[in-house]
Amino acid sequence: MRALLQRVSSAQVSVDGQVVGAIGRGLLVLLGIHKTDTEADGDWIARKILAIRIFEDDAGKMNRSVQDIGGALLVVSQFTLYGSLLKGTRPGFSDAMPGEQARAFYAAWVAKLRQSCTLEIKEGIFAAKMAVQLVNDGPVTIMLDSRRREDERA
Repeated sequence: MRALLQRVSSAQVSVDGQVVGAIGRGLLVLLGIHKTDTEADGDWIARKILAIRIFEDDAGKMNRSVQDIGGALLVVSQFTLYGSLLKGTRPGFSDAMPGEQARAFYAAWVAKLRQSCTLEIKEGIFAAKMAVQLVNDGPVTIMLDSRRREDERA
């Protein structure tokens, strides 16, 4: 599982010109699901998203999490995070979980994330053509990949 996190002052996602999810200060989470991901991958990504300390404290150091600042999450499904250019210049997406299986996995993951915290969580619409707007704060952008777990403690 991959999550591209962007620290934002604000973000919103629209479908057909209608805003379907919007947040103020917090994290925009672009979420890609690998074809072999398990609940353990989702749990690791969720723990990291909630715990990562990329918001500044009073001394200006990145020392606070989205939970510490009372921020929000905007989660957008993004199968293209598993795009591969190993064979030419047109991306292949064979590593991404197939559509209907990914839809169920994504829905279960977001539901579990909501149960694990009190943050405001907004979403895009799975498999829709979405327009995402954001004000990247910093800019700060971090990639998480459950297949490259460097720290199992968080």
